[in-house]
Amino acid sequence: MCSHGHSHNCASEHIPEVPGDDVYRYDLVSYIDLEKVTTLNESVDGAGKKVFKVMENRDDRTEFVESDCDHELLFNIPFTGHVRLAGISIIGDEDGSHPAKLRLFKDREGMSFDDCRIEADQEIDLKQDPRGVVDYPLKASKFANLHHLSILVDANFGDAETRVFYIGLRGEFQHEFRQRVAIATYEARAQLKDHKNEIPDAVTRTLF
Repeated sequence: MCSHGHSHNCASEHIPEVPGDDVYRYDLVSYIDLEKVTTLNESVDGAGKKVFKVMENRDDRTEFVESDCDHELLFNIPFTGHVRLAGISIIGDEDGSHPAKLRLFKDREGMSFDDCRIEADQEIDLKQDPRGVVDYPLKASKFANLHHLSILVDANFGDAETRVFYIGLRGEFQHEFRQRVAIATYEARAQLKDHKNEIPDAVTRTLF
């Protein structure tokens, strides 16, 4: 499993509470490639991807993920293009199973717990937030342009297992993957050399 360093996010950083749905929108779920989301140490296979819900369903507690053999959970989240992440919200239970610390990693696909020994791009100490009213801002310099996010739940508030009901990501979609765009552009442009046997020579006729 991951090493348990105890470096913390800046204690003086103000963590705003969100009084209503209109203050922040956590809409990047529509740009997550949900079929390819993986969660390590989940007690039920496939449960982890279900916590990435539309914001309006964040109070739904019928779907959640719970850790298996200890308190750690590791989410590997691919996006369908490049995005800019600005904030995160997370909902847990009103007990010791609520996540207490997150470590975030940018553009490191397929991370395992052993990979988490490297320095995180950002670490966040969480409040217990069973209603999802706390917004945790992310570093603009780190998360301005990424295609993959890994989230490690590194600690909870004391229980043997961790339970998560919702993870919301705030930000905006930036652009499609350049390689796909380049291929699409190439295919859309007629290539004369590829069709030279299909295009008849031009014939000039005079109509009387």
